[in-house]
Amino acid sequence: MTSPQSFALVFGAQFAAFGAMMPFLPAILAEGGLGASEVGLVLAAGSLVRLVAAPLSGRLADAVPDMRRLLAIAALLAAAAALGFGLAAGLALLLAVQVLHSIAAAPIVPLSDALAVGAVRRGGFDYARVRSMGSITFMIGALVAGLAAEWAGPRIAAWMLAAGLLLTAWAALRLPKPPGREAGAAPSASLWAPLAEPGFLWLLPLAALIQGSHAVYYGFSTLHWQAAGLSTGFIGLLWALGVLAEIVLFLWGRPVVERLGVQGLALLAAGAGVLRWTVTAVTVEPAVLVVVNLLHGLTFGAMHLSAMRALVTLPAALSGRAQTLLASAVSASTGGLMWASGWLYGAAGGLAFLAMAGLCLVALLLALRPFPAPGPEAPRSAPDHPSAA
Repeated sequence: MTSPQSFALVFGAQFAAFGAMMPFLPAILAEGGLGASEVGLVLAAGSLVRLVAAPLSGRLADAVPDMRRLLAIAALLAAAAALGFGLAAGLALLLAVQVLHSIAAAPIVPLSDALAVGAVRRGGFDYARVRSMGSITFMIGALVAGLAAEWAGPRIAAWMLAAGLLLTAWAALRLPKPPGREAGAAPSASLWAPLAEPGFLWLLPLAALIQGSHAVYYGFSTLHWQAAGLSTGFIGLLWALGVLAEIVLFLWGRPVVERLGVQGLALLAAGAGVLRWTVTAVTVEPAVLVVVNLLHGLTFGAMHLSAMRALVTLPAALSGRAQTLLASAVSASTGGLMWASGWLYGAAGGLAFLAMAGLCLVALLLALRPFPAPGPEAPRSAPDHPSAA
């Protein structure tokens, strides 16, 4: 199996799992007896746990001789914890399951991206095209889970999550081994070393604000649309359509991505967020929701590609820590906003999305700052390299 194929399998397996679970975790929690504020608390706890777990795993990843094994172990443990979502009920048990699963799952996406960015840095493949496999399987997972939940209830998503993570663990061990690692090697700098990089500091608040602005969507869109009378199958379709737009950007958006660069992509993501969340706040009209959910390709997809293009300009020795610190910043933002949105949604319903539009407006203003040029140790041509898309 070639390097692009093996990375496509890793991304495909994990995002099929997350695609099945993400739309229906709030419904699982509600079925387990939790109210809106308790759902927000449990979702926020997961994000805040990842805030601590991810950077610690990043430091370890930059020290161990083989990052693939750490990824496989994390996926196995996360699969075991995921079974609890299919069995537990009540706040105490579901909160415990969420914490355990979040600790194990925290490194999965950032370590996968760190391994992929390393391969991109060595000229291995086009990141955006390979990463699109994750978006494709996320869409399929959301669709299948939506249909399955119609006849089996939302907890079936938990079993799909566990199965996808088991496949991720197997696929991680089939990735090409990163070169240049020696057994027992220690990190070259502290856990916080990426914060000394101007490009990383430019990226951090933008990713936290724009990706964090998805908190109400991730936490309460399913419940909001169910309350409006939309079927779970249609809700799964809405999630899938959003990811379909992301896939289009990843597969065929290279000319636009290269033209916009790191800063332009961030500006596009922020502007799309202002529009998307404002419209979502004021309507549950199915035809409008279909159109506006396509903006997910920009609010998530464009910001993600901006981040990857920025991170590939950093020194290779910081790869694991940079990816996991970024994931932690997003988790901190999402976790805090998820907790707040539980109370906000309980009080204001769909108007809670207007607060998310405000976050994107702040990000839009911050993104007007030019992206700093990479330092002398970084590959200066990386942002314009097709593989860095």
